[in-house]
Amino acid sequence: MRLGLAVPFVDHGKLLSWAQRADEGPYHRLGLPDRIVYDNPETMMMLAAMTAVTTRIRLQSEILLAPLREPVVLAKQCATLDRLSDGRFTLGLGVGARPDDFHAVGADFSRRGRRLDEQLAVMRRVWSGEPLSEDVGPVGPNPLTARGPELLFGAFAPKALARVARWGDGFLCASLPDQAGEMLRLVSQQWREAERSGQPLLIGQINVALGPDSTVQEARTNMLRYYGFAPEFAELSAKEMITTEAGIRKAIDAYRDLGAHEVILGCWSDDIGQIDRLAALAD
Repeated sequence: MRLGLAVPFVDHGKLLSWAQRADEGPYHRLGLPDRIVYDNPETMMMLAAMTAVTTRIRLQSEILLAPLREPVVLAKQCATLDRLSDGRFTLGLGVGARPDDFHAVGADFSRRGRRLDEQLAVMRRVWSGEPLSEDVGPVGPNPLTARGPELLFGAFAPKALARVARWGDGFLCASLPDQAGEMLRLVSQQWREAERSGQPLLIGQINVALGPDSTVQEARTNMLRYYGFAPEFAELSAKEMITTEAGIRKAIDAYRDLGAHEVILGCWSDDIGQIDRLAALAD
């Protein structure tokens, strides 16, 4: 079972150190979250900076709120990151759940799902090297990876999960294992029904905090703040955060039993020592 990390939102100045330390460890990928109305760095710019200080680890957005962005420019950014990273870039996409992000950029929250499907068609066309239209030629650079960078979707609803089989390479399931089984099975079923070859990449993600009490408390405080728009969900998420080595191992094993290929450990505290503590859980 391969492990990945998702970096915390909090101290921007430490994020490059997180990337460098993770690159030296056993981790397969490093994820960076995306928001507009929040005190986080712009995702694509931060991923470019992380690309410059790493050589091995896969870097991914998780999840990038695509409906907030213009698709041709986004496709060009992704192709650039794919080339700069020598194919180590993964585009994790979703529609988002917070209206304020959409209001901030003048996007329509109510049609974000339809907007994403429209964007994906445009982006695939850009990555294929085809002209955009009769009047507009190809948009470079061509991505290093055929068909574009590795593409994951984060979602919960069946209609949204269907995008994995239609457009993507895999599914990022941000849920505890006991809530994930049905979604993982549905994604695999939809993949077969679409007559895709092979199988979808299935990645579980769990929220963790491993370290002294101060690390756990900081992580829970940060989570409560981040999900403050939905207090009940915030309280439940903070309560369900896994804070022991035994608990994290149990969750990893449970995802393995469900057929997942990887598990990403989502960190909510700035305590960079977690990188080494969590590395001990790698097979």
